[in-house]
Amino acid sequence: MVALPVRSKVALSVGVAALAGVVLAMTLWSSQGDYKVLYANLSDKDGGAIIAQLSQMNVPYKHADGGAAILVPASKVHDVRLKLASAGLPKGSVVGFELMDGARFGQTQFQERLTFQRGLEGELTRSITAMAAVQGARVHLALPNQNGFFREQQKPSASVMLTLHPGRNLDRSQIAGIIHLVSSSVPELNPKAVSVLDQSGTLLSSNGEGNQASGLDAQQLQYVAQMEAGYSKRIMELLEPVVGRENLRANVTAEVDFSQTEATTEEFKPNQGKDTNSTLRSTQSSEQTGGGAALPSGVPGATSNQPPLPANAPVTGTVAPLQTAQTGGNANAATRRDAVTNYEVDKTVRVTRNGTGTVKRLNAAVVVNHRSATDAKGKSSTTPLSSEELDKLTALVQESIGFNKERGDSVKVINAPFKVALPSKETSPPLWRQPEVIDILRTAAVPVGLALVALIVFFGMVRPALKVAFAPPPAPAPGQQMNAVVDDAEVLPALDGKDLKALPSPQYNQSLEQARQMAKQNPTAAANIVSGWVSGSNANQI
Repeated sequence: MVALPVRSKVALSVGVAALAGVVLAMTLWSSQGDYKVLYANLSDKDGGAIIAQLSQMNVPYKHADGGAAILVPASKVHDVRLKLASAGLPKGSVVGFELMDGARFGQTQFQERLTFQRGLEGELTRSITAMAAVQGARVHLALPNQNGFFREQQKPSASVMLTLHPGRNLDRSQIAGIIHLVSSSVPELNPKAVSVLDQSGTLLSSNGEGNQASGLDAQQLQYVAQMEAGYSKRIMELLEPVVGRENLRANVTAEVDFSQTEATTEEFKPNQGKDTNSTLRSTQSSEQTGGGAALPSGVPGATSNQPPLPANAPVTGTVAPLQTAQTGGNANAATRRDAVTNYEVDKTVRVTRNGTGTVKRLNAAVVVNHRSATDAKGKSSTTPLSSEELDKLTALVQESIGFNKERGDSVKVINAPFKVALPSKETSPPLWRQPEVIDILRTAAVPVGLALVALIVFFGMVRPALKVAFAPPPAPAPGQQMNAVVDDAEVLPALDGKDLKALPSPQYNQSLEQARQMAKQNPTAAANIVSGWVSGSNANQI
């Protein structure tokens, strides 16, 4: 190993220090590992409490999104979440019945009732936000004060404000579940007194006047959509075998009447005689006879006012009938007969209730593509359909949807060429834009960068200095005088007789042989050299 110059020493020292730094950085990076999100969208209060708890647990953490998200090593995410959950973190901005735990001594009845109401609202909010489609919720309860007068007591009511995740919706059953959840949690709360709204202010609950003002509810709209889809499917299934699968577009619009009507009619059948099948209910008859005073009779005048003559009984002959005033009295006697017969009256009561969802009108629009044909040369062409073919297709559509002219239905079938969309050249993003590749590059960027730095330092600084340090000494040229004197005796290995001939001759034998040849070729020059050696003038010449 030869002595290094100052420049090589500095390069070697800097290179070794840089390699040590790279190794230390790779060790620290590998020890930290990959970080994943522990909690996101945290409030400042919950974020501070979680960070304090992580510091006590000696868990490394990082901030992201301006402090709204907390990241921990990926291997500790689930363990840390369970430990924080046991500690009651994160609490969130919604508080429940834990407000009752911090009740102060001497609080008024109003404060106690208000604290209970806040706790109940918080518990309902937590239950509603547990749904998959709900991102956030707010519950407002109106609990009136109870008094001793039952008739004057006001009923409680509630309002729920929902914030749904993007692209999510609640169906009718889920909204009804929220309404019943709230109404069951508050005593004497009628489900009709619960209003549910979304983040856009749309009333989701269908109670009372709100349903009439908003028109059709979600279930009715779904029924209309299913009906229209069914009619469109009928048309497609009927015409696709005729014109082809991709040569037909159909759309049906249905006007449905959801109004409910109810009619009640009563019919009475008269009893037309004894022959009819009638049922006797009751019979009542009465007869009254009475004698009255003798009334004057005869021709008005003095003769009629005279008293009757006394009766004369003849001595012989037939006795004449007695003429007395009683005859006139019997003639004036009054007799009254009454008879009442009651029959069962035939009465028919009919209650007719029309069903909801009656189709009032159907409008069908169908577009058929031109007929395509290919000739012998392979060239394709399109031709429009004839009017007879369109009439046949129209008749098929009318029969498939149950066309009713009196109802005002309309069916329109037209023939038009379809535009064929050209396939896009780039169906998928390039490789360097795919999320998986980006994640891999981000993960491998740090170790690959450190490895490149290490290679540059090694081949640029360390390796050249090592080559200079361990380079062998240069061999002396032939005929050059050696300046160094070696004191150690040279020990050569023993050789066999066969190998002696293959050994090269020593260097001084070659010089002696060259001197001999020069003396033979130029004896004068050789004589001058020898005379110079003897006289001492050319002592330094070889």
